[in-house]
Amino acid sequence: MPALTIKNIPDDLYEQLKLKAELHRRSINSEVLVYLEQALRPNKITPAERLNRIEQLRATIKPNPITPQDIDLAINSGRP
Repeated sequence: MPALTIKNIPDDLYEQLKLKAELHRRSINSEVLVYLEQALRPNKITPAERLNRIEQLRATIKPNPITPQDIDLAINSGRP
């Protein structure tokens, strides 16, 4: 796999990159790769595609069997 060396990075930019890498629990190298992929391979989807993905996700979510009455009963159980 090719390697890339980046020189003359401004100190403030490097510190921002370092903080972001720590926040995402990645190495600085991995963080740079993520940013490069986002910039060079944008994952643009149409609104219709996004809606389709949302509908697919919703279909996998089971409805909540807990009713408001169940919640009230749990809150009030054991109270005088």
